[in-house]
Order: sequence, then C-alpha cells, then structure tokens
Amino acid sequence: MNISGLVHVNVNCSDFDRSLAFYERLGFARAVDVAPTNTPEVAAAVGMPPYRVKGALLALRNARTPLVIDLLEWQEPTDAAPPYAHLYHLGIARIALATDDLDADMAELKSHGVEFLSEPATVALEGQAPTRFVCFKDPDGTILELVQ
Repeated sequence: MNISGLVHVNVNCSDFDRSLAFYERLGFARAVDVAPTNTPEVAAAVGMPPYRVKGALLALRNARTPLVIDLLEWQEPTDAAPPYAHLYHLGIARIALATDDLDADMAELKSHGVEFLSEPATVALEGQAPTRFVCFKDPDGTILELVQ
C-alpha cells in the first residue's frame, strides 16, 4: 500500500449555508467550491446518477495536520433522513477534533445553541496523560467530538 495521508472527510448536510456557518465557527475556512454538477464519469465514480449539489471543501485553519471537510448539500437526488441515531452503527461514526481549550470551545458552542451529548469525560490510558473529550451535534445531527 502507498497511502500517505487523509485527503478529506465528507459531511452531507440539508442546508449548506447554515452548515457552512457552523463549520466556520469551528475554525474551518472555505477553500474550494464544489461544482454543482459534474460529468457522468464523476457521478458514476461516487455511485450516483447525474446530480446537483451545493458544496465546498473546507480546510481547518491553523491545523497541525491538514484536515479538510467536503461539505455537501445534495439537491438532486436528495435524502432528508436524519443521520444515524447512535454511534454504534456500522461505518464512520464521528469526527474528532483536537482542541487546546475544551472548556472555552464548549462555552462558545453552547452560546450558539449547539447540542452536546453529555458533559466532558476523561479517559486515562496507561502511561499517558488523561484526555478529556465531549461529543456534540452539527445542525443536521452529525456527531463531532472535541478532544483535549
């Protein structure tokens, strides 16, 4: 294998502008707009019929390691079903973001009405400093995590 890194994580949303504002609040910046339509070859490569989408690639500002989210509002076809109801389903469950100040970030998000699953928890792995984390939801219910 010749894998050398992560290119991006795709997050689907029901309202691109609302979700863009949310992810910008987390520190992401719009880097590249996604074309609203593409070739039949590109549609087939992602297992889709010809489509219309509104989206952009968002890069995390000041990231120690590059992190890009491919934020997409599928306009045609579309599926309004909410994200998974729990984190133990198959497939990608959540995106964990590193923070240097969990409490300040939580306060900022709470001031904007962001829903948290619980208060922060602490995990202590043998031989390592304790790690605090908390999970929260984006505007469509996709679960994200802050880790300090």
